[in-house]
Amino acid sequence: MIVAKGGLLTTVQDLGRWGYQSFGVSVAGPMDRISHRFANLLVGNSPSAAGLEITLLGPDLEFQEDVRCAVAGAEFEIFVDDNRMPLNAAWIVPKGAHLRFGERRRGARAYLAIAGGLDVPQLLGSRATHLATGMGGYRGRHLQAGDRLEIGQASSTQLSRMHQIQSVVSLPSKNIRLRVILGPQDQMFSKEALLTFQSSRYQVSSESNRMGYRLLGPSIASDKADQLLSDATPMGSIQVPASGKPIILMADGQTAGGYPKIATVITADLPLAGQLMPGDWITFDVCDRETAVTALIEQEQKLLSIS
Repeated sequence: MIVAKGGLLTTVQDLGRWGYQSFGVSVAGPMDRISHRFANLLVGNSPSAAGLEITLLGPDLEFQEDVRCAVAGAEFEIFVDDNRMPLNAAWIVPKGAHLRFGERRRGARAYLAIAGGLDVPQLLGSRATHLATGMGGYRGRHLQAGDRLEIGQASSTQLSRMHQIQSVVSLPSKNIRLRVILGPQDQMFSKEALLTFQSSRYQVSSESNRMGYRLLGPSIASDKADQLLSDATPMGSIQVPASGKPIILMADGQTAGGYPKIATVITADLPLAGQLMPGDWITFDVCDRETAVTALIEQEQKLLSIS
């Protein structure tokens, strides 16, 4: 595969580099893990196969052999040469053809899966790109014009879904609500601060990327933050620094931090969070663990129903 245009931020991602967080190595992987897995299932890949995460403005890719592809996640116009292709379905890109991404309507990130997966070197068991450290993916960076990537061997027994299937991820709308579980340091905030957090709207700022989203809105500073020792910071952690402006940690986020975490986005809503972009407005809905587990089970069942 030859990259004719790299797009704004196109990176190789698989499901991430798990098991090394205690050594300070971020997981990385897709911002929207469900759409990544969904695209892989559509072309018959393992859910963990490496594909492309495409952010806001898509690439132009040329293929040197017939390949089976699918795109899930953000709603982009997709073209193979001049032919419009559907989202959430598998289709063939003929040898010599160009796959291009046009107008984006909703969501921030699309996921391109290619039967056989992208064959870039594994590092610590993963092909995921972590941009801040230059680790993994294609030379540790986003794709640029002239890059050449190898495609793995697609199994002749792999099944693909050539008909269009409804997405298993809800894309952002005007009123985005993320479900959260309070804690682990919610006790460091006053009742007034907790109420402000739960009742306010926050906007994703321009200072946002794969590491995290800085939010604009009412401040919720804690007067006990200096009492906290650094501890683990999984994806979805909502840190509150001294400024009082929350930060949602995302796929490339650090593995530990010393800011108090007022809440954590539930796993089932992380794909929706992964589709946010600067300018989006969000509110937080506090839920309990049972609700979070039920939502995750329902999401997994939807995904498994097409596998």
